[in-house]
Amino acid sequence: MQIGEVATRTELPLRTIRQYEDSGLVVPSAASPGGFPLYTDADVDRLMVVRRMKPLGFTLDETRELLAAVDRLTADRAGTATELEPEQRAALLARVRRYERAAAERVAELRAQLGRAEEFADSLRRTRLTAVSV
Repeated sequence: MQIGEVATRTELPLRTIRQYEDSGLVVPSAASPGGFPLYTDADVDRLMVVRRMKPLGFTLDETRELLAAVDRLTADRAGTATELEPEQRAALLARVRRYERAAAERVAELRAQLGRAEEFADSLRRTRLTAVSV
């Protein structure tokens, strides 16, 4: 698919997708005969990982590190050149688990912030309703 469709599916601006390409986070899987980048569903999935990490405060370097770990784990095939040594696999899995824990902590922080924001909005609404009925 072309970049416009990817932008629609991911809800990311074209400029952001190109920035992620330039930084090596996402590399289009193919090119059209005219040289335009073409993306697969796997490329879109990768962009969605980047998109989901950003609001949690992960940096592009952290995102790159997580994607590299996931790529290596996904490529791990017993009896092939891509087979990981047990200690390599364990280290990569530990890295992914660290990101999982960090994401869960950040989600909890955001939920707490949302709760405080909702309380504030409710207090304003009550104040407004009290002022109107006076």
